Amino acid sequence: MTHAQHTVEKIGGTSMSRVNELVDSLFIGGREGADLYERIFVVSAFGGITNLLLEHKKTGEPGVYALFSNAENDHGWMDALNRVTEAMNAAHREILTHPADLSDADDFVRDRIEGARNCLIDLQRLCSYGHFRLSEHMALIRELLSGLGESHSAFVTTLLLRRHSVDARFVDLSGWRDERELTLEERIATALDGVDTSKEMPIVTGYAQCTEGLMKEYDRGYSEVTFSRIAAQTKAREAIIHKEFHLSSADPNLVGGHVRKLGHTNYDVADQLSNMGMEAIHPKAAKTLRQAEVPLRVTNAFEPEDPGTLIDDQKADTPAAEIVCGLPVYALELFEQDMVGVKGYDAATLEVLKRHKVRIVSKTSNANTITHYVDASLKAMRRVERDLAEIYPSAELSVQSLAIASIIGRDLRGLKVLTRGLDALETAGIDVLAVHQTTRSVDVQFVVPRDALDATVGALHDAVVPVEKETENEVKAAA
Repeated sequence: MTHAQHTVEKIGGTSMSRVNELVDSLFIGGREGADLYERIFVVSAFGGITNLLLEHKKTGEPGVYALFSNAENDHGWMDALNRVTEAMNAAHREILTHPADLSDADDFVRDRIEGARNCLIDLQRLCSYGHFRLSEHMALIRELLSGLGESHSAFVTTLLLRRHSVDARFVDLSGWRDERELTLEERIATALDGVDTSKEMPIVTGYAQCTEGLMKEYDRGYSEVTFSRIAAQTKAREAIIHKEFHLSSADPNLVGGHVRKLGHTNYDVADQLSNMGMEAIHPKAAKTLRQAEVPLRVTNAFEPEDPGTLIDDQKADTPAAEIVCGLPVYALELFEQDMVGVKGYDAATLEVLKRHKVRIVSKTSNANTITHYVDASLKAMRRVERDLAEIYPSAELSVQSLAIASIIGRDLRGLKVLTRGLDALETAGIDVLAVHQTTRSVDVQFVVPRDALDATVGALHDAVVPVEKETENEVKAAA
């Protein structure tokens, strides 16, 4: 496949909140003239804005969407929308300094927020007649609200770059006041039509309105899906995700100074990281890039001179443990003495988990027990437990608060990471409740008490990830 000269680069929400710091490094750096261009930037909303628009990603605290969907009166969601206005204005005041830019940004926020407010009021009025059901429109409302955050950050970033003499172009994929019904491919093609990447820098919204409905399928992962589709559709030379940290062998807060930057790995490892809640990229986005033969690079946005970590389809030259990470989980255990030789228990459990939108991280089974290790809230797990108790009244059900620590690598064959991991955890005095290893040799999982997760990651990392020579020399010199 012949690729174009440009790259497609994504900046996450936390980094976007420091976008003014990125002007002199990532966006401009030492570049001048034509060297500034051949780069398409896809941006997320400023940090915290999407939480206010929808719901808090971690705590579940309701935002505008959640309050509107359960509204007994208008005050809750309208007050929440006012808080979004205040947060957006505060965000761009941290970034813009020129009075004209501030005025334009204020006007932009006012237009979008008041437009959304009027839309929600009209929809409530329409649904009060009884022939229309609000529940039938909530997916579209979620799409509408999601697009507000990315549109704001892209517009503000464009103003900022223009003030620094960069020919930046605001590319809005949110479909604001656009009556056309476009697929994602059509939306991207239409928005980028006429854009000359050799002479201008497109700043593109991470949310794209399309007939497929990104939120319906990908929910909060939509910006990476948009990013990957743009890279594939435009045949980018490389797709780059700028984070506020390097993709490393473990969390440096847990393992100390000998954490290693990965440097090079493959999409298989990226999938395992995603399963452990540590997304380098959304799995569907990774699939799009993989099929389009577009390599992915993950960099630290604040260290643009560092090449970061390249993710492609290459296998490892030699077996190695590349990363150790962990995730708090709940273990849902279903024990039924009559399960032996009877089909259907697993299928019914999966159906209940799917209905309650519970994500499965791992599972094990034997003759009379099925255990699912899941990433979910305790509230959701109680609902699952209740439904399964109705289906299997004679079964014994339990939900335990545990954690999974995983050793991941492109090729773990011959390294005996299971044995070495168990030895390390025994030495550290950590109880191992279960272990999972597949024949594919890309990951090994250790189930431990939740309060032992951090210590487990540290012990496993020390056991299987070698200390780089320069780090080892530094330690000796310090001693």
